[in-house]
Amino acid sequence: MKNTDIRITEAKVYFLPVTMRVPLKFGPETVTNTVVLRTQVKVEDRDGRSATGWGETPLSVSWVWPSTLAVAERARRMEDFSVQLATKLVQSGLTGHPMEIGQDFIHGPLAETLAAANTAAGGPEMPYLGSLVAFSAFDIAVHDAYGNLLEKDVYETYTAEHMNRDLSAFIQAEEGSGLTFTGKYPADYLIKDAPKSLPVWHLVGGVDALEEADLTGSEPKDEHPLLLADWIQRDGLKCLKVKLRGTDAEWDYERMVRVGRIGLANGVIWLSADFNCTVKDPAYVNAITDRLLANEPEIYARTLYVEQPFPYDLEAHQIDVRSVSARKPLFLDESAHDWEFVRLGRRLGWSGVALKTCKTQTGALLSLCWAKAHGMPLMVQDLTNPMLAIIPHVRLAAHAGTIQGVECNAMQFYPDASTVEEAVHPGLYRRRSGVVDFSSLGGSGFGYRVDEIHRTLPDCAAHAVA
Repeated sequence: MKNTDIRITEAKVYFLPVTMRVPLKFGPETVTNTVVLRTQVKVEDRDGRSATGWGETPLSVSWVWPSTLAVAERARRMEDFSVQLATKLVQSGLTGHPMEIGQDFIHGPLAETLAAANTAAGGPEMPYLGSLVAFSAFDIAVHDAYGNLLEKDVYETYTAEHMNRDLSAFIQAEEGSGLTFTGKYPADYLIKDAPKSLPVWHLVGGVDALEEADLTGSEPKDEHPLLLADWIQRDGLKCLKVKLRGTDAEWDYERMVRVGRIGLANGVIWLSADFNCTVKDPAYVNAITDRLLANEPEIYARTLYVEQPFPYDLEAHQIDVRSVSARKPLFLDESAHDWEFVRLGRRLGWSGVALKTCKTQTGALLSLCWAKAHGMPLMVQDLTNPMLAIIPHVRLAAHAGTIQGVECNAMQFYPDASTVEEAVHPGLYRRRSGVVDFSSLGGSGFGYRVDEIHRTLPDCAAHAVA
């Protein structure tokens, strides 16, 4: 035990609705609006000192919960679940470092709350990924509060000085690897002198207009670009992530070719292909990549990696993917719930891991440590994070040491949602010269500088006190 061990004494929940400037396609669904979950927690250490922290994530139901159940119903259940979590987190009585509280809550009260919520609903079950996304806003807030309590940057707290347990209490090395996590802490796997800016990836959505012929006349009339070349030129983009269908090979191939040609003609260096969990057979992906190699070798060469073609329930769909990763690095995304799924993915032939803070800061750091120890490359991917949510996201990418920057697409799909935060962090909410600049972050916790951000919050949706 340490005097700096904390317990959560209060939790507040806010729901911030956001309307998208242009639609975003997630697999089979097209999204036009979302709700962002913001949380505030208060923590207290063993000496009675207290501090507050903030966390935030979009409740992106189409991404976390693919289903025929109506989007509105899925969203309502995720919001209800978030309210329940506020009470459960305070009532849990868990103590320790935020990594310890997060891990213990995920493997205890979170699973219990999800099971109870699904039983009470009596309908289609909300998946585990949905519960992680809802909890992530609380988990991030606890990490932020801990840093604020100690008046330290949160990335200075992942050490033996602050944690009671080393990594061997959280994760286990692959059998026969000769690796050990005994005596190791997250700080041992993080970039020490992390950059203050990163190359940024632009998301080319499945319904985005690439050229003038794609315009329908219903597009917004504002100062932001509509066509891909205009986005590239305005933001100086060098990296494009291409959303594909995974159910129409001809469309997917042509989409990669069209995006690739426009990108290369405008100075883009890297592409990635994201199939969004809709592919069932590796041969589907292999045929597209082989065709690109034969007919469009430069586009093939510039495709840095392939992201999550296969169903995200990795345990139920244990597909041998070595033939795909033999052609291009293959990154887990939706499947990478935690380090145990990363381990399973590696056994099935996946190359690397796309981390997301929306699966909790705690879980992202543990997956990062496991992946780095076992030689798996990393990316950090977006959940269209606006407002405060983008800050832990880019901080994770900076400290992870990704293969190429970070994805940030909130400025594409709801660029005006973060104008209040942009006044304090102008380099973070507008991409310039192909990078996001977060050198304005500073102070304790995640460096939000939240006292300077004058956002008016809606009425508190839940307030739990110990």
